[in-house]
Amino acid sequence: MKKNIAIIMGGYSSEYEISLKSGQVVFETLDATKYNGYRIHIFKNKWVYVDADAIEYPIDKNDFSVRVNDQKITFDCVFNAIHGTPGEDGYMQGYFELLNIPHTSCGMYQAALTFNKRDCISTLKPYGIKTATSYYVNLGDTIDENAIISKVGLPCFVKANKAGSSFGVTKVYKKEDLLNALDVAFKEDDEVIIESFLDGTEVSVGVITYKGEVKVLPITEIVSNNDFFDYKAKYLGESQEITPARLTKEQEQKVNTVAKKVYEVLKMKGFSRSEYIFKDGEPHLLEVNTVPGLTKASILPQQAAAAGISLMELFGNAIEEAL
Repeated sequence: MKKNIAIIMGGYSSEYEISLKSGQVVFETLDATKYNGYRIHIFKNKWVYVDADAIEYPIDKNDFSVRVNDQKITFDCVFNAIHGTPGEDGYMQGYFELLNIPHTSCGMYQAALTFNKRDCISTLKPYGIKTATSYYVNLGDTIDENAIISKVGLPCFVKANKAGSSFGVTKVYKKEDLLNALDVAFKEDDEVIIESFLDGTEVSVGVITYKGEVKVLPITEIVSNNDFFDYKAKYLGESQEITPARLTKEQEQKVNTVAKKVYEVLKMKGFSRSEYIFKDGEPHLLEVNTVPGLTKASILPQQAAAAGISLMELFGNAIEEAL
């Protein structure tokens, strides 16, 4: 008997448009002989099932069901395609875990932890995971520009602590541009992380649970046409994403080991994609994404293809692992 799969997409953050694209790809790709896919749009003002004719049916949040033509539909599993809040920061995970509905993403704690860049870095440091030098600022703090620059140097990156897709990120070259960069970041979050600039090869590493085992996918090298891997580079084609990455055997082995260690230390499951920059031959962690982009142009699907895993297999495996 076919399983009912709710594909949740949208969300409450600036990433909702990308999420809708990811969710649509999942919907179009799921094996129709095994699964009935349902597109569920999650927005602040509505949670709805959207049918083939774009008719919307409200979701009953009490048990995450939907009534269509007097028939109540419940779901065997949720495929999470929401980037940012509430799909990547633990809220949806906690909700589904309370309702005892299997879902394809990591657990609530892991989602909340990895979405908070500052907390994630702090958790991983005792395990020897290298990162950029960082300085933290909260909304309302007195800003000491000299103290920031003396710690992280110039150029530096000013980032919203809890945001994705490079929203709220600025590369700062001059002290006088620091306050403006903080304003940009504070539009996305009330916490900011300021990091030293790491000059080196940037790579993205997908780690997934595949057929019951932790699998590191082929590495992608990121060469941005812009000043860094910003929104335009990620989604508007203004970058080269080279899979497999042009790394030495030693570099490849090092970053694979670190990425797998991060996944296992954090007790992750489902998909993850972590970003690293090589400095002095060592991979330095930038961040961990637990609901990476799933469009055909996205990095994780590219890596899966290089590993000989089709999108249908990738998505089907995620559901079977969750079940």
